[in-house]
Amino acid sequence: MAAISAAAPYVARDRDLHNRALLRGWLYVVLLVLFALVLVGGATRLTESGLSITQWQPIHGVIPPLNDAEWQEEFQRYQQIPQYTELNKGMSIEAFKSIFWWEWAHRLLARSVGLVFAVPLLALWATRRIERGLGPKLVGILLLGGLQGAIGWWMVASGLVDRVSVSQYRLATHLTLAALIFTATMVVARGLAPHSEPAADRSTQRLAGFLVLLALIQIYLGGLVAGLDAGMSYNTWPLMDGRIIPGDLLILEPAWRNFFESPKTVQFVHRLGAYTVFAVALWHMIATRRRLPGSTHARRATLLFVLVLVQASIGIGTLLMQVPLHMALTHQGFALIVLGFAAAHWRGTKGAYPLPHQVALRT
Repeated sequence: MAAISAAAPYVARDRDLHNRALLRGWLYVVLLVLFALVLVGGATRLTESGLSITQWQPIHGVIPPLNDAEWQEEFQRYQQIPQYTELNKGMSIEAFKSIFWWEWAHRLLARSVGLVFAVPLLALWATRRIERGLGPKLVGILLLGGLQGAIGWWMVASGLVDRVSVSQYRLATHLTLAALIFTATMVVARGLAPHSEPAADRSTQRLAGFLVLLALIQIYLGGLVAGLDAGMSYNTWPLMDGRIIPGDLLILEPAWRNFFESPKTVQFVHRLGAYTVFAVALWHMIATRRRLPGSTHARRATLLFVLVLVQASIGIGTLLMQVPLHMALTHQGFALIVLGFAAAHWRGTKGAYPLPHQVALRT
């Protein structure tokens, strides 16, 4: 009996590690689906396909038109909105189908990620594989996903009455919330992973967390750029409109509107954001290598800087090539890779979540 009692904590530890491995695998699948969702969303925006489905039908909308009559009905709805009457008048049914499928795929992926998250969550909870303290985090992510669906329709609705495209405010909000969900999922997944070294010092942790915040802000700014098609003009670098600091940045009144509604100002601010992320990532790498030489934290900080450098290069190339679809999608996808690695690095500087059995051994 004594031997069994002594072995019980180790049995519990093995069970906890097994459960964590299972949860991590599930969350990594969620991350992959989220990544695909963001890429398809970017393609939907770049191909001007986001307004092709003018109704929000969370259940019935899974089924696309199945015959000519249903396609004509769907097309007639699209013909009632300003994007068709002002930009695409005379579009053929075949051309309509090409934009319809992008938006349908985007919505189908959005529904899929909800199922990929919710169904396993219920199964894991029912089988008691989710440790105490983890449930609220996972439920919080699920609720953010539900909110994201509502914001997606709120965004689409902005382009159905008085505009030929969606509001850049709502587009940037939609994109940023997707990035926030991706970040939260990554942080939880990496918190469940074993870590080979102790947590880093508080200064390193804070700067790593600040980089995550900067990456989220930069993605928000990128959403404004996309919403205004601001990358289609001023396609030079490092100069913009022939100058380091272009003129007429505050031409709109009141002045704050320029930072959200002027393509020129929005692109310039996005450039400044990129320079800021680059500088902070460089400083973080240097500081971490000095403070924690040879550590896993230092190696991650170095890789993070390399990823930021690659992303900056992709961004410059996208601008100089006047935003071709493949480059724009690469830029958006790699932004998510940078954000995900920054989130994983930040969690790594803090270490893994304490195992439940460790608490029991201390009491």
